[in-house]
Amino acid sequence: MSRWGLTIPLTGVRLAEQRALIESLPDLGYTDLWTAETVGADAFTPLALAAQWAPNLRLGTAIVPVYTRGPGLLAMSAATIADLAPGRFVFGIGASSPAIVEKWNGIPFTEPMARTRDTLDFLRRAFAGEKISERYPSFAVEKFALENPPAVAPPIMLAALRPGMLRLAAGSADGAITNWLAATDVPKVRAVVGPETELAARIFVCPTEDAEAARGIGRLMISSYLTVPAYAKFQQWLGRGDILGPMWEKWAAGDRRGANLAIPDSVVDELVLHGPVEYCRERVREYVDNGLDTPVIAIVPTGSDLSELARELSPAGGR
Repeated sequence: MSRWGLTIPLTGVRLAEQRALIESLPDLGYTDLWTAETVGADAFTPLALAAQWAPNLRLGTAIVPVYTRGPGLLAMSAATIADLAPGRFVFGIGASSPAIVEKWNGIPFTEPMARTRDTLDFLRRAFAGEKISERYPSFAVEKFALENPPAVAPPIMLAALRPGMLRLAAGSADGAITNWLAATDVPKVRAVVGPETELAARIFVCPTEDAEAARGIGRLMISSYLTVPAYAKFQQWLGRGDILGPMWEKWAAGDRRGANLAIPDSVVDELVLHGPVEYCRERVREYVDNGLDTPVIAIVPTGSDLSELARELSPAGGR
């Protein structure tokens, strides 16, 4: 059986109120819990709790930006979770985006490939217990060493959208993490990373039979994400340049409403899964059938009980 992951914490539900759900997930067939880091919870705190609440699940970050913490603090934070969940933690890192790095954190977003590559090398050495003094192309570290290196060094996976970063993930890291792709896009990504590299993807799932409402939510999400340059280039590489061109043009002109209206239903339906729960679950399985190792469900709020939806979207279907 493939892995089956859930994004925590659920949107709009207090983290402290999610213990019962997280404790129930292994019996429902979930294998993984993954966090994100945008403007909600940080990536590490939910995993610290989940390490105690569900000691059989694999825990991962998807992703922690390589800019918003210094290299030493990144290593310390990851080492703490690795100590709480030895052999069960996967550290996903990535460049993130100019909005998160520059606009929200006041940090220059420069040379994302170099910063990611250098951070990967630094973390490998830090987890091995080295004392590091190094002038990397994108930052410098002097005499850093973890006081308590993890007994089991966590695998490091990279956020990757296009061939350059995908090849770095396959050649130097322990896997690749991607998102905003359709099930039919998976073979193109798999062809770059090769058959042996773990490939994970966050999949947005909006379980509702109200297609109009789901598409409305989906359009807002798509215009917010896929107008970011890195995501726009990813969609162009996947072959959606022509169909999304009108959205990008209207967005660049400041016409947000027009940009949303320019997104075809077909694109929304591919990238934000919606419909009855059973249908959504089977759509997630299509990703696995097409070569994805680790689907990570991100439930889009619809007004229904998100904890119950998480149970129903499990491989066991809530039973």
